[in-house]
Amino acid sequence: MNRRSRYAVRVGFLAILLVAAGAIGWSFATAAESDRNTVDEPSSLAGVASTLVGGGSPEPDVRRLETSHNGSGELGPITLVTTQGYYTPDAFPQLVALSGNGTALYRDTTYDAYFDVDPVANESHTVEYVAAAHRSDDCPEEASSCTRNVVVRANLTADTERVVYAEVTPSIEATRWHDVDRVNDTHLLVADIAADEVFAVDTRTDKVTWRWEASGHYDGSGDPGDDWTHLNDVELLDDGRVLVSIRNMNEVLFVDPGEGVQSDWTLGEQDDPGIIDEQHNPDYIPAERGGPALVVADSQNNRLVEYQRRDGAWERSWRYQDTEMQWPRDADRLPNGNTLVTDTNSNRVVEIAPNGSIVRELRIGMPYDVERLGTGDESSGGESMARLQGRTVVEGGEELVTSPDRGRFASAWVWLKDVVPSRVANGLLYVAPAWVGFSDLVFAFLLVVAGLCWGSVELHWSRYDPVAALRGLTGRFGS
Repeated sequence: MNRRSRYAVRVGFLAILLVAAGAIGWSFATAAESDRNTVDEPSSLAGVASTLVGGGSPEPDVRRLETSHNGSGELGPITLVTTQGYYTPDAFPQLVALSGNGTALYRDTTYDAYFDVDPVANESHTVEYVAAAHRSDDCPEEASSCTRNVVVRANLTADTERVVYAEVTPSIEATRWHDVDRVNDTHLLVADIAADEVFAVDTRTDKVTWRWEASGHYDGSGDPGDDWTHLNDVELLDDGRVLVSIRNMNEVLFVDPGEGVQSDWTLGEQDDPGIIDEQHNPDYIPAERGGPALVVADSQNNRLVEYQRRDGAWERSWRYQDTEMQWPRDADRLPNGNTLVTDTNSNRVVEIAPNGSIVRELRIGMPYDVERLGTGDESSGGESMARLQGRTVVEGGEELVTSPDRGRFASAWVWLKDVVPSRVANGLLYVAPAWVGFSDLVFAFLLVVAGLCWGSVELHWSRYDPVAALRGLTGRFGS
């Protein structure tokens, strides 16, 4: 290869390195600007507001929601969001109430991680949430660390709260409760991730009145902290059944409290992640609202899905995925037909219309659960996508895809996200700083590969033989 050709190759490698480094630098610079916890003006897109609540320290620390904020009005609908935080210092844990333009109207930062939040029935400004306090002392069984899981009832306007129920579990990462559901005024259903079970408890006496154990349905068992099933969601249905999400088995179960698991109702299969893969927060839509149907945050597949019950089986009736979606962990169908979503590794909460357009987007670090104030527990009241689209059943198994219109680049980008192992990408994003996105991982990979290739080419052109050099060095020491 002549000198001019080598020069062109070097310029090509340099251009790739500069583009990749520039893209990563741009992500960091623009995120740093947003991380000041200032509220941006609404985007030029009608109906879309964008801001970041979650970088640096949580200021201002708003601790009382004005009574005039009744869930709508000038500030738009009020959205409750919990964030997990913990691993990344720039995505702190919080429960926050956001206005339609992203203004923080209420914030609680008492605990080390926040998970489920539910509006309390017949109360306009009262919620119950699940949180975790990490401990290094007063732990059971001589554990070096543990978690105090709490269920807290908070009045957002009076800034008053009380712990409804609490329990200490050994270890931290794999024993923090993610979800509870209210049975009645005195009893709670708890998704006990540490013990791989669901139990009902009388909060007046702390007496367990009913229990379902995963070991009775699956082969094997796990010790606290093993994260065997990662039982992350529970919901009491109106017909008395209990909906249970078993994340690590890729299954959503329907449990009859007297008879056990109704296997013919199970959604998902352990060996088929194409149905659902490590899902979060499935929500059930009953027959009177166009179901039976399940709206699921299909986390490791980086998409939202809905399955419709037809002829005794589940058929996928809806799918949504855009270029940003990365590890969604909650999807609630609102009474207005929109779907409210936490897109965790993209650090955003989005509201998506039935036609796939984004109605509202709020930027917030590592969100877990989201609810719309005034729509009831689990933002209930929404209809199935089949009914919203004027289809009473899924015709011949045909699914409805309502992703935004995509050009060639966007389609190629979604294809790339499907090709890249999601567990690798989501695992890296889970522990990375909040400003790091999927695109930054791609450009970082490109930066490393281009650098190695350039180095290898230069080594080849130099005619330097590292193997021969190593042999010579070995022989020198051996003589």
